[in-house]
Amino acid sequence: MASSALIGSSQLSLQHNPLHSISHSQSVCGDGVYLLKSGAFRPPRRTSLRAVPRMGNVNEGKGIFAPLVVLVRNAVGKKRFNQLRGKAIALHSQVITEFCRSIGADAKQRQGLIRLAKKNGEKLGFLA
Repeated sequence: MASSALIGSSQLSLQHNPLHSISHSQSVCGDGVYLLKSGAFRPPRRTSLRAVPRMGNVNEGKGIFAPLVVLVRNAVGKKRFNQLRGKAIALHSQVITEFCRSIGADAKQRQGLIRLAKKNGEKLGFLA
């Protein structure tokens, strides 16, 4: 692995050598010792340990209604199924909105109920 560093006015590079001890012409960078030589400076590559966020339903294929949802989706086709599901979700949101109006709940409470309905739908398998 070759690396470079600008020291004073001269261009220097670092070459990884974990077996050598550190002296005035060497540098410790991250996970090893680098010897100074001419070239380009590139620090050791670090990889992230965090998991990549995944979009979608974490309960995919789970829930009591998931097999029925998959069966209907396969029977009517994905495009038509998504249209029907979108209409059902919109209708349910309207019902929640009307309920909130009748009991005098504010917009924040209404939004909380809609989010709760989505979570319950995921758990039950409606979003499989």
